[in-house]
Amino acid sequence: MYGDSDVVRRHAGRLREQGDDLRALAEQLVARAETLHWSGRAADAMRERVRERAARLREAAARHEAAATSLEVHGTHVDSLKDAILDTERRSRALVADGLLADFDAPAPGHKDWLAVTLPRHSVET
Repeated sequence: MYGDSDVVRRHAGRLREQGDDLRALAEQLVARAETLHWSGRAADAMRERVRERAARLREAAARHEAAATSLEVHGTHVDSLKDAILDTERRSRALVADGLLADFDAPAPGHKDWLAVTLPRHSVET
């Protein structure tokens, strides 16, 4: 069987957590820079640079979130294909058992080749 969607979802969860951590780090950096008792042009320049870096961290967090969403969509797609494979296997077994499908050379159980199998429309559903 292909693809472990639980593993994919765990990876997505870790990416979301890392994105949350990056956002929190950005907020901490900005807060620390703003609360420093330091003034002048150098202080202003440092604070501006920290705000820019924080913006980059937030962008990275957004990319983590987008990647997590993509992984979750992929996991759902993998599950749907695995369900389609199992359904086609089940239907073909019923057709063979009922004598409606003779000389059927079935792919290996769980193999992706099941996705290309076309069964007769008058199949017996079990």
